Amino acid sequence: MSFEFFNMFGLGKKKQQEKTQKSAPAASSKAHNVAEMLAKGSLSIKDMLAPSFIEVDFNNIKVDQKFYRTLFVVGYPRYVSPNWLYSLITFDHPLYISMFIYPTQSREVLDELKRKIAEMEATIEGDIKAGKAVDPTVQVQLDDALALQAELAKGAERFFQFGLYITIPAETLEELDNLTKEIDSTLSSLLIIAKQATLEQEEGFKSTLPLFYDRLAIWRNMDTTSLATTFPFSTASLTKNEGIMYGMNQHDGSLIIFDRFTLENANSVILGKSGGGKSFLVKLEAYRLLMMGIDVVILDPENEYKKLTEGMNGEFVEFSAKSDFKLNPFELNAENPDVDELSNKILDLHSLMRVMMGDVTPSQDALLDRALVLTYREKGVTQDKTSFKKEPPLLEDLYKVLVGMETPESRELSDRLEKYVQGSAAGIFNSQSNFDIKNPFTVFGIRDLEENLRPVAMYIVLDYIWNMVRRGEHKKRILVVDEAWYLIKNKDSGAYLYNFAKRARKYKLGLTTITQDVEDFLSTDEGRAIITNSSLQVILKQSTAAVDKITQTFYLTGGEKHFLLSAGVGEGLFFAGQSHVGFRVVASEDERNLIE
Repeated sequence: MSFEFFNMFGLGKKKQQEKTQKSAPAASSKAHNVAEMLAKGSLSIKDMLAPSFIEVDFNNIKVDQKFYRTLFVVGYPRYVSPNWLYSLITFDHPLYISMFIYPTQSREVLDELKRKIAEMEATIEGDIKAGKAVDPTVQVQLDDALALQAELAKGAERFFQFGLYITIPAETLEELDNLTKEIDSTLSSLLIIAKQATLEQEEGFKSTLPLFYDRLAIWRNMDTTSLATTFPFSTASLTKNEGIMYGMNQHDGSLIIFDRFTLENANSVILGKSGGGKSFLVKLEAYRLLMMGIDVVILDPENEYKKLTEGMNGEFVEFSAKSDFKLNPFELNAENPDVDELSNKILDLHSLMRVMMGDVTPSQDALLDRALVLTYREKGVTQDKTSFKKEPPLLEDLYKVLVGMETPESRELSDRLEKYVQGSAAGIFNSQSNFDIKNPFTVFGIRDLEENLRPVAMYIVLDYIWNMVRRGEHKKRILVVDEAWYLIKNKDSGAYLYNFAKRARKYKLGLTTITQDVEDFLSTDEGRAIITNSSLQVILKQSTAAVDKITQTFYLTGGEKHFLLSAGVGEGLFFAGQSHVGFRVVASEDERNLIE
C-alpha cells in the first residue's frame, strides 16, 4: 500500500498550533518532607507514587535517575507488508510505543483529493505544453491519488488519522544517545522518517504512557489497508501454558515452552552439524518429557544415551552378536491384528530384504514374494487371524525355502541371505523375540554392529516398535531416531521411515528424526517428505556446505542464514507450526550434570 501521496502532499496533518519556544531547560522538582506530611496526615497515594523530581530538557526528560527521549514518525515508506513494524516491536531494548488512531470523514478527504488531483493534472499539462519532461514523481502521486479516490468512492476504504510515537528509556545520557542512533537506523532501514520531539519531551513522554493521552498530536492520514499493516499482530514469542521448556528466545529473552502434541502431529526434525548440540537437546527433551509422564524410546546408533539411561533408571537394549536381546522381524501382531495383517507384513519384509540383500530385479522380487508366503504357510500361518498366534517363522526358514526352490534366481537370493543365517551376522536377526518394552525410558543401542548392519537393525527395531504401539495402550510416546541418514540413504528404509512418520499421529506417537548429514538428508525425496510431515523443526549450527540447502528448504532470510553459520553450540532456529524464532538451549546445573 502506498504512503507516498500522504507524505508529499500533506494529506496527513499536524494539529494546527504554533509551539511557543521554551526558555532554558526547565526543571520542576517535587521534594516533600514525608515525616512532616505523615504527621499532618496529608500524605496521599499520589505523593507516595510520584517521582522525587522531573527535569525537562530540550531533547530529553529525566525522571528520578532515568532518562527518556521521545520520537515521532513523520514519513512512511511507499509500500509496506503486514507486520512491517516487526523489527521495531522486537528491538533488543525496552521501548514505549504508542499508536493513536482517529477516524475521519471520507467526504472531507474526497474533497481534498479532488483539489489535489486537479493541481497535479494542471502541473502535468503545463509541463507538456511547455515542452518539458513530465516529473515522474508527480505522475506516480497522481496515479496513487486516483486509485485512492476510486476506493473511497466505492466505500472499500475508510480514512483515519494515525500517530506513532516512540519513547526510549536509558540509564545514562550517553546510552540514550547511542540507543537513539540505533533506533533511527532501524527505522531508516524501514524507510521511516522519525524526528525528536524537541522542546516537547514532556508532552511526548506523557503521550507514550498507558493513559490514552495524545499530547503531541502529530498525525498522518491513512486508509484502512495501510492502517491494518501497522498492527503488530504476530510476535516472536512461543511461550505456552503447557508443555516443556526447550530454551530461551534469542529475540526477546522469553522462555520457549511448548507441547508438541498440540500441533497437527507430534513429529520433529533436528538438523545440525557435528558438535552443534543435537544430542544434548534430545537428552534434555527426553528428561523433561519423562517428568511429564510421556514415554521415550530412542534408537541409538552410537550408544550415546547409555549413561543417561543408567542415570534415569531406564533400560538399555544392546544389539550385537553376543547380546541376549533378540527381535524376530517375521513376528505378527496377534493381539490386535489389522484386516490385512499378513499381507502388510510381507510387504514390509520385501523392503527389509532389499535393505539386507541390496537391489533385486522384478523377477527376483516376484520370487521373493512367493518364498515369503510359503515360509509363513509352512509354519501354519495363513490369512486366518487365529493362525497369527502360532510361532512365526525365522529368517533361516526363508533361507531354506529359497534354497529348496532350486532356481538360479532363488540361489542368488539365498546366497545374499546366507550371511545373516550362517555367516558373520548369524544369530543377530535369526531368533524369536525375547524382549518387550516395559520401561518408560528405553534405548536400543546398535553401536557394536558393523556399519552395513546398522540400517538392518534400525529397520527391525522400528518395525518392532510400530507393532508394539499398535497393539498396546494408546498413550503419548516419543520415538527418537538418531543418525537417521543411515535409513535415508537406502530408498526402501527411507520410505519406511517416512510412512512411520505419517502414521504415528493416529497412535499418539511423535517421531523425532535427528541427522548431522543434512545435505544428504535434504537431497532425498524421503528426507524432504519427513521434514514436511514434521510440525516441529529445530535447526542448529550449520556448516557452510549445508546452509544454502537449508535456506532454500525452509525459506530463510539472509539474516537467519548468517545466524546459523555464526551460532554457538546449542543455538539455532526453532520452528513450531507457522512460527519460528532464534533460540538457545538452556539447562539447569543438575540437568547438565546428569546429561554430561
